[in-house]
Amino acid sequence: MRRFIGSKVMSAVLAVTVCSYSAIDLSAEVPLGLKPIKHPKDNATSPEKVELGKQLYFDPRLSIDNTISCASCHDPAKGWSNGEAFATGVDGQKGGRSAPTVINTAYNMFQFWDGRAGSLEEQALGPIANPIEMALPIDDAVEKLSAIEGYREKFQKVFGTDVTAEGIGKAIAAFERTVISGNAPYDQYKEGDESALSDAAERGRKLFFGKAHCSACHVGSNFTDNAFHNVGVSIDKDEPDIGRHAISNLGGDRGSFKTPTLREIARTAPYMHDGSLATLEDVVAYYNKGGTSNPQLDEEIYELNLTVAEQQDLVTFLKEGLSSETYPDVTPPKLPQ
Repeated sequence: MRRFIGSKVMSAVLAVTVCSYSAIDLSAEVPLGLKPIKHPKDNATSPEKVELGKQLYFDPRLSIDNTISCASCHDPAKGWSNGEAFATGVDGQKGGRSAPTVINTAYNMFQFWDGRAGSLEEQALGPIANPIEMALPIDDAVEKLSAIEGYREKFQKVFGTDVTAEGIGKAIAAFERTVISGNAPYDQYKEGDESALSDAAERGRKLFFGKAHCSACHVGSNFTDNAFHNVGVSIDKDEPDIGRHAISNLGGDRGSFKTPTLREIARTAPYMHDGSLATLEDVVAYYNKGGTSNPQLDEEIYELNLTVAEQQDLVTFLKEGLSSETYPDVTPPKLPQ
């Protein structure tokens, strides 16, 4: 059983509490290997709401200069990330963290690398107003969309109201909950198809759940424990990103970041919260050496002593075993006028 230290216990307990009070299970069909999607009690899904959320997600008019949409940094063609170390906002501004994938965020207990948002609804509004992302104050976004007849009609149809900030967040969140990936070779293997994994991927699977110790944090159907960990990435910088500590104010959370899903991980390079590792080979090599030493380094991070061949088998499992043939690709929709 995974061992938590200090603040990790509190973070984990909080995560469970947020999830249990905010969501109900619906019986929508999901791909093999995944659990039913949970929808907030006050944001039941519908085809019309999802379609509105999709339009908002791809609409650059939600930025101050009509150049940046949610899809600019979370592009379906780039693993629902952006293929770069950092996200780029209006006027070419760059933040200090990579754009996390939207894939399977429906299962996240917290959003953003530091977990500062407890729901997709809350997360959806953050980048719109962020001055280095879309830089459009939420009240201005509401006013801007209200001037578009097509959006006025859709908000009335979906919510029975004029355009509202709450409606924007709920619609985008409803769409993002449809971006899911399962039915990967690993899932087929678990269902009894021993041919689903190549010999190398099967050796990598055994390492993942054994000697490499990856499943200490990348656990469950979505390969994440929904907790925060210090693995030492970039902690040796002069002014390192303190991660979760800025939110929790707990000393043990310094340098800790949310465990990302490993579903479709082959599509979402570069890796880590700061995009500092270019390839999965780099990631495995980093963990193999035991991360970067610091006072808050997680106890699960230590030298793995994997051979070169074992490291390659582990990479093969990550690439082949967790990439689905039913990848959630989405074509940008026609936008309301």
